[in-house]
Amino acid sequence: MKHNPDQGRRGGARKGSAGRRKSTPGAKPSNSRPARGRPGAQRPKLKFAPVPDSTAAMRLNRYIAQAGVCSRREADVMIGAGVVSVNNKVITELGFKVDPTKDTVKVEGDTIRPENMRYVLVNKPKNFLAVEYDPSGRRTIGDLIKNACRERIAPVDRVEKESTGLILFTNDGEMAKRLNHPKVALRELYHVTLAKKATPEDLEKLLEGFVLDQGFVKAKEVSFVKNDPHEIGMEIHSNRSRIVRRMFEHLGHKVVKVDRVVYGPLTKKDLPRGHWRHLTDDELNLLRMTT
Repeated sequence: MKHNPDQGRRGGARKGSAGRRKSTPGAKPSNSRPARGRPGAQRPKLKFAPVPDSTAAMRLNRYIAQAGVCSRREADVMIGAGVVSVNNKVITELGFKVDPTKDTVKVEGDTIRPENMRYVLVNKPKNFLAVEYDPSGRRTIGDLIKNACRERIAPVDRVEKESTGLILFTNDGEMAKRLNHPKVALRELYHVTLAKKATPEDLEKLLEGFVLDQGFVKAKEVSFVKNDPHEIGMEIHSNRSRIVRRMFEHLGHKVVKVDRVVYGPLTKKDLPRGHWRHLTDDELNLLRMTT
């Protein structure tokens, strides 16, 4: 909801009004007018959230989201339910702003603090789980990025253990949710290696599309890599898990390797296998534009 609660609307003069009311000497000015249909009754005052003087002020729902509690929309629901307090005062006004450097925010009695948002791009090796930690002791991406940041970060999408290539880790729950929304469907480019040769007819079927358990799927672009029918380059716009492998298995192919080389505006350039890096400001802005 894009309503700005920091600015109230002032109604203009009504048609047919008698103009400016004359003041009575010695009388105090009145800020209220009788409500229509109720002589002498005062109109209820609209409640708008106060705006702190600090330039560091941020909306309360954003503060809650950055603390990892929930999304902004869910935070609005919590605020309206009266379970959020600022400096021990319950806040129910949407759009209320807080100063992160001074104010104390509590949700259901627990103090929360926003985290710094982290975005870590990893070139995943084969046979690494795309999780932060595995209780069974198997190798995970978390082992590779343990020194990337102090904040706890998680993958934005699911990538099977056997696959390789780009995967984004972040603690920005809102962005992760947007990236996984069906209407977003980021551009993804894969390099697929097959056990047997693919045929031109296979490529045509991938372009035309077909129905799997997850629904209708199709490739945006597909071609042989360096004219090798074992090596396929395929572009898709889907955020469904294992979809690339299942598309080739549907055509009767055994998949040897699936490597994601492009994810939205992000590429593997200058990022060796098993390494990671933080997103640049330009990459982050491009990623936000796509969602």
